[in-house]
Amino acid sequence: MTVDKKIIFGFSVIILALISTNPAFSQEPGPPKIPEPSPEPEPIKLPEPDPIREPFPEESDAEKIQRLTEENEQLKEENLQLRIQVNELNEIIEKLQAITLEQIKVILQLVEQLKEAFFEGFDSSKIKI
Repeated sequence: MTVDKKIIFGFSVIILALISTNPAFSQEPGPPKIPEPSPEPEPIKLPEPDPIREPFPEESDAEKIQRLTEENEQLKEENLQLRIQVNELNEIIEKLQAITLEQIKVILQLVEQLKEAFFEGFDSSKIKI
C-alpha cells in the first residue's frame, strides 16, 4: 500500500470509530420527553373590603324620616314644575305646527298660481298678490 492509501484508510477508520462510538449517529432518536407540569400558581387573594359605614351615623330614625320627607316634598315640587314646563312646550309645539301648516298652504297656493301663469300665459288678472 502506498502512503496515500494508508492515509485515506487511517482517516476512514478514525471516522468510522467516531461514528460508532457517538450515540447520536449510531442510534435512532427516541420519543421526545414529556415536559414536567409546572406547579399551579397560588390564587390571588382578594383584599378584604372595608366595612360599610352608615351614611348618616348621627341621625336618629325620626331625623332620617324628617329628612327623607323633606326631600320627597322637594322632588314633588320639582316634578310639578317640570310638568308645567312640558305642558307649555307642548302648547308651543302645537302652535308652531299650525303656523307651519298655514305656511305650507300659502306656498302651495302660490305654486298653483305660478303654474297657471306659466301654462296659461301671463295674464295679469289671474295673478293675485
